[in-house]
Formats: sequence, C-alpha cells, structure tokens
Amino acid sequence: MADDVPPVLQPFVAQKVVLLQTRKRDGSWVDAPVNVAVQADRAFFRTPGKASKNKRLRNYSDVRFRPCTWRGKPTGPPVQATARLLDGEESAAAGRLINQKHPVLQRILVPLTHRLLRTATLHYELTNVRDLPV
Repeated sequence: MADDVPPVLQPFVAQKVVLLQTRKRDGSWVDAPVNVAVQADRAFFRTPGKASKNKRLRNYSDVRFRPCTWRGKPTGPPVQATARLLDGEESAAAGRLINQKHPVLQRILVPLTHRLLRTATLHYELTNVRDLPV
C-alpha cells in the first residue's frame, strides 16, 4: 500500500501527529495538531463538530500541514492541500482508517470525549497535496 503513496505524502505515512494550519478571514493562519492517516494520495483527520477549525474550513478549504510533535512543535517542512468534509460511507471509511492507525487514542478516547462534549465527530479528507511554493 505504501507504494501507492506519492513522494510528497511519504513522510506522513508513519507520522502520528501533524500541525494543520487553517486560514481565518483576515488571511492569518491558525495551527492545530491533529492525528492523520494516509491512504494512497489522500490523508484523513477527524475533529469535533464544535471545533473552530470547521468554520475556517468552510470558508477556506486550502490548508497547510507539516509533521510535528505531540505538543505541536513543527519537525518538518510544510505542504499544502485541499480539505473536504466527508459524510456517509466516505466518513465511515476514513474513521476506520484513523482508528486502525491510532487504536487507543482515536478508537476509544476521542469518541468518548466527543460524546461527553455532545458534539458530532467530523472527518476530513486532504487531497491535492503538493509542496508549498517557495
């Protein structure tokens, strides 16, 4: 399966956390560490429905992301992509992929937290991943 992954996404196959940057209306970028799972030429992440990044993603689907530590300290170069909210079977498939890569955190702890917060769990797909222009 790793053979299907383009070179720009290769560093993220084994990466547990990435620093996702979403854009505000004023053009500034906001950082948020998220767990990712990569399949072929796409990456997936999940987020609570009440998270502010959802509003930013509705306004601007262009994102940047880069490898980082669990605390959000960048450890690699950024790439850019387009984020798309998934629903139905696409969302369920993305959820299974994320659960498989992060079994304890994403399969157990995150859904429990979302239930306690009484918020939906949303899945996004990152496509059209490309190097950031210099």
